[in-house]
Amino acid sequence: MIRVIIAGIFIIAGLFTLGIAVVGIFRFSTMLNRIHVAAKCDTMGALLVLTGLIILSGLNFFSLKLFLVIVFLWLCNPAASHLIARAEVMTNPNLNLICDYVDLTKKNEGEEIKSDNN
Repeated sequence: MIRVIIAGIFIIAGLFTLGIAVVGIFRFSTMLNRIHVAAKCDTMGALLVLTGLIILSGLNFFSLKLFLVIVFLWLCNPAASHLIARAEVMTNPNLNLICDYVDLTKKNEGEEIKSDNN
């Protein structure tokens, strides 16, 4: 009974985190803000839900598979979000009108990196 309650707390917390991600994706206006919210909340929400499922199922082969899914998500989700954000920075010519960012293509050897808006 205690295991079910603890698993339920983890699953509800994960679903709450995923719900916050949905609200954040619709609330923010720029793509970089949206990808930031989606990356952080998806990673944490999936971790909490899958941890709740591991606690609910007990120690068996299924929980090992769920743990491997957690490891895969924690390795791939931040990297994929970074690549999407980097593609936005490289392809959006009007990005400097919306936000400050560092232009990595203008960096010279030995110079300090400065934002385009400064």
